[in-house]
Amino acid sequence: FLHQDLSEPVQIIDRQIALPWQDIDLVSLDANAREAGLARFLEQDRLQPFDPAQAPLLRFALVRLAPQRARFVFTSHHILLDGWSMPILLKELFALYESRGDAHALPPATPYRNYLAWSRQQDRSAAEQAWREAFAGLQEPTKLVSSPASTSGRQESFAFSLPHTLTDALTRQARQHSLTLNTLMQGAWGALLARLTGRQDVVFGITVSGRPPELAGVESMVGLFINTLPLRLQFQPDEPVAQVLARLQDEQSSLIAHQHLGLSDIQRLSGFASLFDTLFVFENYPVDPRGRQPSYAGVQVARAGGSGGDTTHYPLSIAVIPGAQLQLRVGYRPDLFERPAVEQIVQRLQRVLEAIAADASQPIGHIEILAPEERQQIL
Repeated sequence: FLHQDLSEPVQIIDRQIALPWQDIDLVSLDANAREAGLARFLEQDRLQPFDPAQAPLLRFALVRLAPQRARFVFTSHHILLDGWSMPILLKELFALYESRGDAHALPPATPYRNYLAWSRQQDRSAAEQAWREAFAGLQEPTKLVSSPASTSGRQESFAFSLPHTLTDALTRQARQHSLTLNTLMQGAWGALLARLTGRQDVVFGITVSGRPPELAGVESMVGLFINTLPLRLQFQPDEPVAQVLARLQDEQSSLIAHQHLGLSDIQRLSGFASLFDTLFVFENYPVDPRGRQPSYAGVQVARAGGSGGDTTHYPLSIAVIPGAQLQLRVGYRPDLFERPAVEQIVQRLQRVLEAIAADASQPIGHIEILAPEERQQIL
């Protein structure tokens, strides 16, 4: 991917390229040394950067741990593929493995150029007008952090799971009020952000799949389609939560046809160089989760984990993972936040969610975000 001295970035696809591959044998080591060797390799691999101008922007390693057990490590630059693509890629990879490399084992791929052609056909002026209207009257960006950030961009992260009972209650509330769980979670974060900043008109970032449903085959394409967009939440403190969430869902639905516009363009249309410094992502890929643990030709495959893909350059980001228990993956810039402060924000988000789960008709501005001991200390 080249951009230096060019009016716009271009992608160069080589006809032939050497595949970066490592075969690492740890079988002869004792258990402790084997685990230490695996951990050391994974850390070294995680820290090895890609140069976007040098292909290929992916690499593989097979780490043999026992005669019948190995760790297959796939590392790539995010510019190649998004989270939706990963299960598709793995399914195709192991289908090839089962067929001993026979490319006929895979269905014909929808070319990525089809998406590029679709993108060029979109009405840019209509999209610009829609986003201009969406941010009309906005007085200022929404920033949790006022101090300048360092240039490191490094994020720390941790995971937090909501209780089963709360997850079930939120799901019921969303269904009862004809809301998506995504809308409910976005509204809860927006309500908390409003309280943290003392405003009733807030903006934060969201990530959308960027896969237009009208494009045939887009659901099975591998590539980078996601787009980060601003979400604006406005409300009056006395409005019922359900009413605010319903309006938010309607507003977001009206912008779906215009989600192809880039973030920098939208911010320019809003009149601000930057609209937000927090990112809230709801990961809802329409794939069978069992596709991550298939069996091919007697080989049992299980997902061992991943790292790197959830980090962003924003001071604070929260990714929501659906399941029997909603999981929050929280990333934060340690040069801007201390972990106890981030944990407190997450605890307050849970209190907002508990309030919505208990009564979606209550005024959104009356939700208590402080723990009893915090409130007592303030009073």
